[in-house]
Amino acid sequence: MRELDAEELRCECARDQFEFETTEEITPFEEGIIGQQRAVEATDFGFNIDKEGYNIFMAGPIGTGKKTYARRKSQDIADEIPTPNDMLYIFNFEDPESPRAITIPAGSGRPLSDDMDNVIEELKEELPKLFEGEEFEEKRSEIMGEYQQESNRMMEEFDQEIREEGFTLQKSERGPVPVPINEEGEPIKQDEYQKLDDDRREEIREKSQQIKKQLDKLMRNIRDKKEEAQEKLSELQEEMGLSIVQPIIDQLKHRYSDCGEEVTDYLEDVKQDIVNNLDKFLQGDNDQQMPFPVNMGEGDDDFFVRYQVNLIVDNSDTEGGPVVFETNPTYYNLFGKIEGKSKFGTVTTDFTMIKGGSLHEANGGYLILQAKDVLTNHFSWETLKRALINQEHKVENIGEQYRSYPISSLKPEPFDINVKVIMVGSPMLYSLLYNFDEEFKKLFKIKAHFDTEMERSQENMRDFASFVAQVCEREDINHFCAGAVSKTIEYSSRLARDGKKMTTRFNELIEVIYEASTWSEMEDDDKVREEHVQKALEKKEYRANLAEEKIQEMLDRDRLLIDVKGEQIGQINGLSVHHSGEHTFGRPSRITCQSFPGKEGVVNIERKAEMSGSIHDKGVLILSGFLGGRYAREHSLTLSASLAFEQSYSDIDGDSASCAELLAIISSVTELPLRQDLAITGSMNQRGVVQPIGGANCKIEGFYDVCRNRGFTGEQGVVIPEQNLENLMLEDRVLESVGRGEFHIYTVERIDEAIDLFFEPSVEEVDSRMESVLEEMAETARNLQDEDEKGEDESV
Repeated sequence: MRELDAEELRCECARDQFEFETTEEITPFEEGIIGQQRAVEATDFGFNIDKEGYNIFMAGPIGTGKKTYARRKSQDIADEIPTPNDMLYIFNFEDPESPRAITIPAGSGRPLSDDMDNVIEELKEELPKLFEGEEFEEKRSEIMGEYQQESNRMMEEFDQEIREEGFTLQKSERGPVPVPINEEGEPIKQDEYQKLDDDRREEIREKSQQIKKQLDKLMRNIRDKKEEAQEKLSELQEEMGLSIVQPIIDQLKHRYSDCGEEVTDYLEDVKQDIVNNLDKFLQGDNDQQMPFPVNMGEGDDDFFVRYQVNLIVDNSDTEGGPVVFETNPTYYNLFGKIEGKSKFGTVTTDFTMIKGGSLHEANGGYLILQAKDVLTNHFSWETLKRALINQEHKVENIGEQYRSYPISSLKPEPFDINVKVIMVGSPMLYSLLYNFDEEFKKLFKIKAHFDTEMERSQENMRDFASFVAQVCEREDINHFCAGAVSKTIEYSSRLARDGKKMTTRFNELIEVIYEASTWSEMEDDDKVREEHVQKALEKKEYRANLAEEKIQEMLDRDRLLIDVKGEQIGQINGLSVHHSGEHTFGRPSRITCQSFPGKEGVVNIERKAEMSGSIHDKGVLILSGFLGGRYAREHSLTLSASLAFEQSYSDIDGDSASCAELLAIISSVTELPLRQDLAITGSMNQRGVVQPIGGANCKIEGFYDVCRNRGFTGEQGVVIPEQNLENLMLEDRVLESVGRGEFHIYTVERIDEAIDLFFEPSVEEVDSRMESVLEEMAETARNLQDEDEKGEDESV
């Protein structure tokens, strides 16, 4: 056991170790991240290996800089890689329900889309002019004239032939029909026909049937002639249409010759489709003359949609590879969707309504995701894994693959996916995924583990000063003096709960930097000094410590009972840590013990009340092992001792009260009083070795505040494990009181040292008293058992 000096209570950062007066004089920190060498090496390797499954999972607590480093590192790498192609959907002329997915060099997609729109508008103007011109009309009239002349000739020749047989052709609603004629060559009237004898009428009917067959053959020949004329007209139309379309399409082919065969083939398909559908370009706007369009199907505007280009990823402004950080990774934000529009009470869609997602935008680069956000969207996680496994993705609406029938009629072709995913999350999430998701370990083979602390080395402290300079430059705030940097480093060690460490939770340190700079500005100072950092820390604590003050008030008013002077039997001051949002504080708790002969051993009242955690239960059971091993080697341990945290109304866990509980048991059994001006924290093993605990700073300060408020006696203090010495980063008020001898901090390595502090008798005397009382309890228990057995025999 030893008492600590004030200098040992905080690992101070020397103000004179820095060679600058303010951070304005040093180079801001720009490279990498401070104190995360393991994570940096893993990340570098993950970016360098270009193999399937080597995506990166950055695991670490919130505030360690994972997200910032992921974005900065991704951007640095992306700046050095080629810019990926633009991604487009185009109409599939062979299968309209399966839009084609193509990629073309970056920056070519938008011009191609605009050019296609302009070409169609140009053709809508030029083609009608062409087919309304004299040249087309002359050639058309010539073809139709030849057809009309030939058909007339064939009809006239046929008429002459049947006249010789007493028939002629007469027009009717059904077309030309053969009718008999008289000697003057005029068609026989009905009354004349009736006057003919039966043989003559029969002869006319037979000849009429024969002529009708000949006429049918003639009409087929005429129709063939008409089809030939129509074919000639179509050829003429196509020929003249090509005279306009071909040069325009050829110009586009030349302009986009470096875009590959897919674009060339597409433009050829466009040309052929335009020529095949010239009538669409020649139709007037007749529907506008009617209150409602007659055709409820595809309109002209809908038809021309097929010639548009749907640019879903435009990399024209991208330099290097893309870096996409999706803050809201819903299914549609990540993977795109197929939109629809309402028309005449039904929902329709087409390939221009296909929208890309972040996965498409990041293709050829890097996609950064928050693991928690992705996992809370089940479809997002499953679809992401499928895309990474198959290295392709097809845009479809959520759940489409699970429906018995599809809602969307479109089945777009998939795009090849080449993207490295960087997921950012907690170590717990990583463990859950690794252990329970078979595909995860195959897809995220690189784990970059971010630590919560780093060594408080000279290099790291210099880097931290450069980091402060970077924040000041970036945010345009007041620069820090060397003393202010040192004060912030000390606070960093306090957050790390270790005087030889610094926290890597830079978000908490940045808050202090911002707030200290603001206080300096409010005091009209152009530099951030040590007192500004101290004020920022005090005000930051004040904003969050209402719960602590309320508990302190209850202690001051004796609503929570604690003694800080005198002696008591079976009563000791333990220390616990409490959390109220971002604020953590310590408070003393009264631990009491009542002991009596029995066989129950050490009874944990909190456990009986189901208010005790498993670690606390284990600590209490260890006490039984220590007591039995030390005091019950010659006789059985016939002891019942009930332990309780008095005025505790919430669950208790942890074993840091083990030492206090043992001292309370010894005091209760021996009836030797314990000092109440001391508090103790520390766990112990069955051999009496004191073990380190957490929250040492908060616990010490919690008991210190109670003693200060009630008045120092000069003897008060706290006992902590020796191993916790390196964790001490106590506040100025404690250091000052220790320096004046008002308050004391002791460290112990074994429970005997604590016994020596808390009891007036020596350890040997306490042990002797303990053994004597326990032997008496054992004798009492044996006598009671003998009496019980004797009573049973007499009753028999």
